[in-house]
Order: sequence, then structure tokens, then C-alpha cells
Amino acid sequence: MASARPHRFSHTASLRERLGHYARLTRLHKPIGTLLLLWPMLWALWLAAGGLPALDVLTIFVLGTLLMRSAGCVINDYADRHFDGHVERTRERPLATGAVSEREALILFAVLVALAAALVMLTNRLTVLLALGGVALAVTYPFAKRYTYLPQMHLGAAFGWAVPMAFAAQSGAVPPLAWLTFCAALLWAVIYDTEYAMVDRDDDLKVGIKSTAILFDDNDRLIIALLQVLLLCNLWLIGEQARLGGSYYLGLAAAACLFAYQQWLIRDRSRAGCFAAFMNNNWVGGVIFAGVAAGLPA
Repeated sequence: MASARPHRFSHTASLRERLGHYARLTRLHKPIGTLLLLWPMLWALWLAAGGLPALDVLTIFVLGTLLMRSAGCVINDYADRHFDGHVERTRERPLATGAVSEREALILFAVLVALAAALVMLTNRLTVLLALGGVALAVTYPFAKRYTYLPQMHLGAAFGWAVPMAFAAQSGAVPPLAWLTFCAALLWAVIYDTEYAMVDRDDDLKVGIKSTAILFDDNDRLIIALLQVLLLCNLWLIGEQARLGGSYYLGLAAAACLFAYQQWLIRDRSRAGCFAAFMNNNWVGGVIFAGVAAGLPA
């Protein structure tokens, strides 16, 4: 499929312009994706440590989250470079407009992954081995939407993979609690990325991109509600297994209220409402983290 925009890549662009294009390509101007990746990782680190984690591990994972989210955006846009020009929300992305070349994008992706790998090498062997799976998930996710209507599950696995890595780095093991938390991260990603996909559903149908929003069709709100309930049950089990206090369950109550608000936002399936519901998930991640941090035994 040909791009909807003429190729505007120029070798004469100033360094400042190039860096600006790279910042847009890595979504530095849109931190919501980093935050949605960050929250489950923070849940995991605090649960693994039983409180404040080791400062070096916390620093490595915060920086690694930023690098891998940026790398994920680059490879996603590379995979979608011939589609983004046909979608209202993505038509101004640097690869779609030609502001960044394909070669530049691949080099930038390699540099970001190399920097993240260097950080992981500062941890232990188990974390390094798990990181290989994380890279595989990140690289293959953008192509999943060509072949399956469940790319949101693939994204959930990619975003949630920071959870077992965090447990491994902090405690040297990946106990059942880690996998229960991974499942929570996966479920949550399917919820918010389905809301996100609802924004693009009409455009995706035209260009042949698959998503859970298309798969669920008119049952989208109902299925999202069921997933929200399932996620809250999963989080309740995490609280019981980790023996978290009452503050944690107050956090879950706040998350439940936010989920109800999201249902109201997507009631008419408008682009603006679905996007607002997606953005609201930052608060969900935050209140759950606050509950974990406050609910851990002293």
C-alpha cells in the first residue's frame, strides 16, 4: 500500500529539526504510553521488595521503561509506515510524512534497544534471560495486527513482561505472585488498548488493520466491562496473596470508580470519549500503585 503522503525526508534538515522528529517518533511528547508501562513495573518492584525497592534496581527499570517504550514506538511506526498516512490520528507521524527515513528509524531502534540492554546487564542472569523474551515481544507486536484480531493481548504481554523482570531483578526469583501480577498487567492492557483501538476502528477497517475493537464489535463495552471486573478480581487475589492492608483495597475501590467513569466516557463510542477513557487509565495505574505502596505490611 502506498503512503498517502509524499516523501519529505531531507538530508538538509538542521540538527534541531532532526532531534525534534526523533522525539516525535519516540513519543517523548506523549508520555502516557511510558506511564502505562511504568505502573505495573512499579507494582511489581514494590511487591517483590515488600516496600521500597533497591535504588539501583528502581533506577535501571525506570530508565529501561523509557528506552523500551521509545524503541517500541519506533518499530511500531516502522511496521505501520504504509498505513499511518491513511489513519486520521497517525497521518502526521514522522515516518508517515517522510520526515524520518526508514534507515534512520531502524538505527534509532537499534540504539535504544542497545542502551536498554546495557542497563539490563547491570542486573542478574535471570533478569537478562527474561529480557530476551521482552525484546522478542516488543519487536513482534507491531506485526501482530496483520494476522490476529487480538494484538492487544500481544501488547499486554509485551508491557507486562517488565513484571517478571522486576521480580527477578529485585528478589532473584519469579514467584507465583509475579505471574499473578503479570496477568493483571495483561488484562489491563487489553482494556485500555481496546478503548484506544475504538478511536481508530473506522480507519482500521478501511486499511485492513485488526484489533479487539473490531473483533468485539457492538459487544465492545460489555466485554470491556467484564474484563474490568476480571482485572479487579485478579488484583484482589494479589492483595490476598501479598497480605496487603486496607489501604490497598481502598485503591481497588478507587480503580473500580474510574472504570465506571470509563464506561460512561465510551457510552456513545465517540473518538473523543474513547480516547479520554484510554487516557484515564493513567489514574487507574496510579491509584493501584498507591494502594500497593500504602498497603504493604510495615
